[in-house]
Amino acid sequence: MEIINEVNSFVNDIVWGPIMIALLLGTGIFLSVRLKFPQLSRIKDIRKVTLGRMKEDHRRQTEHGTIASAKAGLASIACVVGTGNITGVATAVATGGPGALFWMWLSAFFGMATKFAEIALGLYYREKNERGEYIGGAMFYIYKGLKSKWMAYFFCIMAIFSYMVCGAIVDTNSIVLGIQAQWHVPPLASGIVMAFLTAIVILGGITRIGDVCEWLTPLMSLIYIFVGGIIVILHLPQLPHAFATIFTGAFTPQGAAGGFAGATVMQIMTVGLARGLNSNEAGMGSSPTLNCSADVDYIENQGFWGIVEVFLDTMIINTVTGLVIVLSGKWVTGISGTELAMHAFSTFMPGHIGNYFILISTFLFGYSCLITSSFLCEVSGEFIWGKKAVLPVRWIWIAFIVVGSIGGLEFVWDLADTANGLMAIPNLIALLLLSGTLVRIYKEKIPTGGKIKDEDANL
Repeated sequence: MEIINEVNSFVNDIVWGPIMIALLLGTGIFLSVRLKFPQLSRIKDIRKVTLGRMKEDHRRQTEHGTIASAKAGLASIACVVGTGNITGVATAVATGGPGALFWMWLSAFFGMATKFAEIALGLYYREKNERGEYIGGAMFYIYKGLKSKWMAYFFCIMAIFSYMVCGAIVDTNSIVLGIQAQWHVPPLASGIVMAFLTAIVILGGITRIGDVCEWLTPLMSLIYIFVGGIIVILHLPQLPHAFATIFTGAFTPQGAAGGFAGATVMQIMTVGLARGLNSNEAGMGSSPTLNCSADVDYIENQGFWGIVEVFLDTMIINTVTGLVIVLSGKWVTGISGTELAMHAFSTFMPGHIGNYFILISTFLFGYSCLITSSFLCEVSGEFIWGKKAVLPVRWIWIAFIVVGSIGGLEFVWDLADTANGLMAIPNLIALLLLSGTLVRIYKEKIPTGGKIKDEDANL
């Protein structure tokens, strides 16, 4: 295990070096400029065609092989709103200090344009599989748009690795460690239960996943935002100091304090960006896979769900977690992950209510990721090996949930960062090279299934 840690640490330092940071932020900035900042200029349209159409989408009869636009969007949100919003944010603040939150926000703002681009290109290049189902994702626009089979295969391999590590292992690990800390339940026992609950849903395919996420995603998000928001509102006088700590900490080396080991500005930036990517997945190329199952009239309408996704995940849920931790002052204690979140919320809630609240939230967030991330892994496997890979991938996924219950948190999170970075690189390159096609799709308001006349209009 020590050798694996050393190798992963070496690769992680390269993957999350200055080049990756420049590529991640640069892509978001570039796409924001080329699309004229849709995260700001199209706010009314975003609200109208996403949240404003949820009731209509619920009643809509969809084409065979698709699910309603809102179901696809909510399933994608369920995939990103996971334990990273609690455990990941807590780990980031414990490692890089409050300043890491600023870099999360910055990456999220530009990441909204990145996420829009991923979904729009995913729908444009999606296709039907042998079962008559629409499938798509980054591997499809890499293969069909860039005409690079090896790059698409590399993305799929990295995606499978990333999903298995981040989706199955990380989320399960965060859940079972929290349960163990509170109720002393053996992690393996909790992992087996999680595997069973996940199998019930994922063996039913994308339709059952969409049905579950339609009610699970809004429920878990609203409860967490409401409780965390109440804590923040009740401590409004302390907010100016909290924000000052965040903004100054983003550009100032953090000295050791209490149990906090200290961090350089580069470490703070890297931690914030890495945890932000792990949380909202903007740039990873994951969201198109779920959104490509959507029955939607225009490509851009589904792309707007990507903007909602990043905003809800990072700007709201991550911010709630981060502010509660900073307000509590517990980030200097040396504890991390779910335990830190528990201590922070317990500071403001009587008895053990804070612990129970974080445990329940971690479970719901993690479970939503487990049932949705499996589909992403499934499509990646099908792209390489065909339909025969679908069922084996589902069962391997279930097995990995059990494996995740016995992993160590630090090792798992480090491995997750490496996997996410390797997955993001080919996707970000594709987004940059296909930006011309993206702009045409956006400007001409291409309907789903439609084609632009000249696809050789990139960069």
